[in-house]
Amino acid sequence: MDPRSRTLKGFGVSPGIAIGKAFLVDARHIPIPFYTLSTDEQVARECARFEEAVTEVERDLETIKQSIHPDLKEQVHILEAHQLILRDRLLYDQTLDLIRRERLNALWALKRSLNKITEIFQSMEDEYVRNRVTDVSSVGERIMNRLAGRKANAFDEIRERVIIVAQDISPADAAQIQLEKTLGFITDMGGRTSHTSIMAGALGIPAIVGAEQATRTIRTGDLLILDGSSGTVVVNPTEEQIGDYYELQDALETYLKEISRKAHLPACTLDGHKINVEANIELLEEVVAAKDHGAEAVGLYRTEFSYMNRRLPPTEEDLYNEYRELAELMAPLPVTMRTLDLGAEKMGRWHPGIEQQNPALGLRAIRLCLHHVDLFKVQLRAILRASAATRNIRLMFPLISGVGELQRSKAILEEVKSELRREGRDFDDKMSVGVMIEVPSAVAVADMLAEEADFFSIGTNDLIQYTLAIDRVNEHVAHLFDPLHPAVLRLIRQVVSTAHKAGIPVTVCGEMAGEPLYVPMLLGLELDSLSMNPQAIPRVKNLLRRAQLSDCRRFVAEALTMRTAAEIREALQDMVLRVFPEEFKFFDPEALQPKYRSSEPYV
Repeated sequence: MDPRSRTLKGFGVSPGIAIGKAFLVDARHIPIPFYTLSTDEQVARECARFEEAVTEVERDLETIKQSIHPDLKEQVHILEAHQLILRDRLLYDQTLDLIRRERLNALWALKRSLNKITEIFQSMEDEYVRNRVTDVSSVGERIMNRLAGRKANAFDEIRERVIIVAQDISPADAAQIQLEKTLGFITDMGGRTSHTSIMAGALGIPAIVGAEQATRTIRTGDLLILDGSSGTVVVNPTEEQIGDYYELQDALETYLKEISRKAHLPACTLDGHKINVEANIELLEEVVAAKDHGAEAVGLYRTEFSYMNRRLPPTEEDLYNEYRELAELMAPLPVTMRTLDLGAEKMGRWHPGIEQQNPALGLRAIRLCLHHVDLFKVQLRAILRASAATRNIRLMFPLISGVGELQRSKAILEEVKSELRREGRDFDDKMSVGVMIEVPSAVAVADMLAEEADFFSIGTNDLIQYTLAIDRVNEHVAHLFDPLHPAVLRLIRQVVSTAHKAGIPVTVCGEMAGEPLYVPMLLGLELDSLSMNPQAIPRVKNLLRRAQLSDCRRFVAEALTMRTAAEIREALQDMVLRVFPEEFKFFDPEALQPKYRSSEPYV
């Protein structure tokens, strides 16, 4: 056995198995000199040098966009977002300000700006937004390379089919990957919702992100087994491991093809219960993936992407055109649009923002919209106008904590409707209006909210965080973030029970919905629909069709008597191993564990 043989773990973000030699992409850290500029002429030259580097990177990204691989055409928006980041006030304006005000050289000033941006993003609670820091970093690195006179593409050195190993792979880098020479890739950084993960899925390349020590452990030429389903990397495997994984590779490809072929079938349990499976998306380009993977609706459209990385706020016409196109693309299937769910600290350069010591408890989501009513009305007008032709849009307010907020939000909606009527504009006057249940206070008054709402959607990410008082970005307590905590499960049951008594449906649209191994729990809790990342839909549908509602109800009844998440997790693992054994031929049983691992016990 090779003494260097070892196993690494990360997040499997694109299923499949790759076996081949490693190609380590040198991070080529740029030495960043520090010096101050003594004259105004030097300051002007350094500003000009920075601006020229930004312009060159803009041209590079445009060239990559024009020659992008056909499989990535739908992901071109990611490169467009990078072009917008280049001129973002936190990056562009702040760097120029440091050069002028503190007379710093351009490389050092840019590094200072990137460090500040990283601090801001790492303090954010929302995982999707937090993962966007990698996009800013990759843009900043491109500018640094230009300032340092480096222009080479590291992938040009690849001469044979390899598994790429890198600290991170930016979307622009991914767009330049030569597929005929790439078996898969592994990165130290990244999460399930990072753009690197999205690009890997679009390319259909087995991929693992967040492997942390990969670039320190793996050398160019090492033989690797990459399991993009379980998140496992085997470095310098034995002959027996290689044989086992070749067999697993064939079986997995057959399994994935089979469940993909059935993804468009309804998710009906063996005892005849139908549950809707829907998609969470944030961009028009994701509609194709949602439909291809069998989504029966858009259960959550994150509208905030249109507000980010902009010099000016989107106009009503911008939003109207976007929302109308989405509704038409999905028609007659429903589209649930969540109103702006940003914190004041995340607003684009077009808004001054508000400093908040604790953004998770500050001016965000519906609170921000009720604070900036003009901003709120522009979006509501666009949504209502977009509903006119297809009548398939549903409206949803985020982070509602009580009836008063919902009533005020609905009152503003009625004001906007009145304005549109006076203007003679058409809209769907019977549009469903729902509430996101994300805080314990909303659960406590769910019966009152149900009298005012047409549906509930449970955002489990925030509900878990606020219920358990856990900062998910704090490494000392993040391991306690657990969807199977008895308190969380009881709150979900209470919401469902209350909603059903009032005759309204309930969806789960948090990450919990897209984790296949939580399917028995959510089915037994009697959710009406689950909304998730499109790529998760085929597996979830497959498990729902192989489950029995009656069995899952009994399991949940038993689980709700247990005192700890550890007990519930053990029981759930036993159940899925018994009912869905084929899943564990391909997917790691450790996926049942919380995403944040620690040596401390779960309570």
